[in-house]
Amino acid sequence: QVQLVESGGGLVQPGGSLRLSCAASGSVFSIYAMGWYRQAPGKQRELVAAMTIGGRTNYADSVKGRFTISRDNAKNTVYLQMNSLKPEDTAVYYCNAHRSSRGEDYDYWGQGTQVTVSS
Repeated sequence: QVQLVESGGGLVQPGGSLRLSCAASGSVFSIYAMGWYRQAPGKQRELVAAMTIGGRTNYADSVKGRFTISRDNAKNTVYLQMNSLKPEDTAVYYCNAHRSSRGEDYDYWGQGTQVTVSS
């Protein structure tokens, strides 16, 4: 079991920046692939950025070049640095921890943090 707590959301003007943090507890953090997802009103949850345990990253096309995912295994924390924010980035952002073991997938989610981009 992994418990995830996001922080760092808020209101920001277009073109601004925010850094989201996700603190993990309850299990060995380094064995999990970590990701950030978001869900805007009336839309499905979508992958924003992910990082494997080996450090490979993957980004949604809409955020490439603007967002950066990183992790600090010593602090059991994953980050999402968001630059050049746009109104369409407005959503609830969720942290995800994922691992596969013996053919089973294990996914854990945080409670979400609201990001609003508006002037």
